[in-house]
Amino acid sequence: MIIIKIGGSVLSDKKRKFHFRETVVKSIAYEISRFFPEEKFIVVHGGGSFGHPLAKEFAIREGLRDYSSRHGFVLTHLAMLELTKKVAQSFLDNMLPAFPISSSSIFITENGRIVKGYMDVVKEALSREFIPLLFGDVSFDEAKGIEIVSGDEIVLHLAKEFKPEKVIFLMDVDGVYDKFPGGRLIEFMKAKEISELTLEGSSGIDVTGGIRKKLEVAGEIVKYSKEVWFVNGLIKDRLSRAIVGNGIGTVVVP
Repeated sequence: MIIIKIGGSVLSDKKRKFHFRETVVKSIAYEISRFFPEEKFIVVHGGGSFGHPLAKEFAIREGLRDYSSRHGFVLTHLAMLELTKKVAQSFLDNMLPAFPISSSSIFITENGRIVKGYMDVVKEALSREFIPLLFGDVSFDEAKGIEIVSGDEIVLHLAKEFKPEKVIFLMDVDGVYDKFPGGRLIEFMKAKEISELTLEGSSGIDVTGGIRKKLEVAGEIVKYSKEVWFVNGLIKDRLSRAIVGNGIGTVVVP
């Protein structure tokens, strides 16, 4: 099994509210179709320009406060449902049965970390040769009342549950750089080296932690998977090459 995370910066331009890169997502779906159903997949996607701006506008990460936060909680969830509908349709156009599973319905968080996850629907979907499609979403939170459950947090929980062969993060750059822009691409690293890295630079709106958080998550994921890849999801065949193990990007190993 392979878990693929489609970053919000891949499926949308985060600087353009409610923007969707249909051609890019269809290309990703086509690459997955080369290997499915012989290979099992779970796909998780980020919030992009659908979820992040609303989560920031309504300060969802500050927790449940008043009517405004409840209003924003619902609006953010509805925006994510709209985005996942677009992703699922792009997969269907490539004959891939991606089945959307609402993350807010199966995960409970505490300060944004998943503490309860109900995996039965995911398991049933896999057993029937569907591709479970999950997404970064709002969550009911035991500490704050409401929170955001990020796509990266979801990927980590899925890795613990399903022990995938590999996890692939699709980004809008070629991998992890020590400095961005203008830095060096880090092609290989061991999990123990992540805490020693000094990273500089970021772009767009991201309320879930950015590349530093992704690397920390990767360090956890490799306890349950052989390798974690960071590759450019905007360039044709980069995903396919990572799937077969001959990728261009950054690979993290135990």
